[in-house]
Amino acid sequence: MSTCSVVSRNLDEPVSGTAPVARTWLLLEQPGPWGAKALTSSHLDPALGRALEAAVKGTGVRIALIRRPGRHADGGTPAERRVYAAHTVPGNVWLHGTTLTDPRRLLDLDFAALGRGDRRTFESVLEGGPHLGDPLALVCTNGKRDRCCALLGRPLAAELAASGAENVWEVTHLGGHRFSPTVLVLPHGYAYGRVQAHAVKEILHSAREARVVVEGCRGNSSWERPGQAAELAVRSAVGEDAAQVLSVVRTDGAAPRWEVTVAHADGRHWRVVVEQDTSVPPRPESCGTSVLGSPARMAVTAVREVSVTAALAG
Repeated sequence: MSTCSVVSRNLDEPVSGTAPVARTWLLLEQPGPWGAKALTSSHLDPALGRALEAAVKGTGVRIALIRRPGRHADGGTPAERRVYAAHTVPGNVWLHGTTLTDPRRLLDLDFAALGRGDRRTFESVLEGGPHLGDPLALVCTNGKRDRCCALLGRPLAAELAASGAENVWEVTHLGGHRFSPTVLVLPHGYAYGRVQAHAVKEILHSAREARVVVEGCRGNSSWERPGQAAELAVRSAVGEDAAQVLSVVRTDGAAPRWEVTVAHADGRHWRVVVEQDTSVPPRPESCGTSVLGSPARMAVTAVREVSVTAALAG
């Protein structure tokens, strides 16, 4: 039987505008097996998992579990865990890390401040500091959520780690199983779909230089889906690959049509028309369901440079 990723690839479903949405990512190391809802079905205390889910709701923070690539034997509770926080909004992009022995300390964080991009709560509560190494490559591998993530994601993570790529982690959930293998690169927050190891190495090389690879990119997690598609369309139209120079400054309209204003750090502005349509024919959106769906897709129909006055006037 075909997997959801094979069907999506065969139907040439576009990946642009499908990235998970989060202004800030909070990542907690949790070795061992993961269930479908890993925060409450892993070796992490499920009561803590539920409390963290409740604490981040509505703050712009998305929490996920991470583990090193490889076999995931039932090894019990780790003595120390790695924790990362990354804010992905251009102009205030940062990635901090620390280690802790008691994950309950995460509940002392000011999640609203973290979602706004204020790193001080991470520094003061967890004694965290800037991550000075290579960008993080987070490969979705949770087969309990969708088998494509295990079948395609785990070999990719293992190959990257074996090749010497640093800071490669498996992650619990990035959405879009049918685009497996999927990867999120931090600190800049660009997600990718249907990637192979050689492409991820190029993506990470570019990320080290604060540049963005557009091919295979699902979008920047800072923006909602129309903004993700609009920003990538502007990058393609003008050949811009610098990571922090484009921002989505306003989005007018509602489904199925938006006008998104994208601004460049040099003062240029573009008005981008994004239209939502449905993917046909119906296809499985996940291997975990037998129901066929018609997932929404973001189609950019116009990219037009406008004056600052016109951009602000809407």
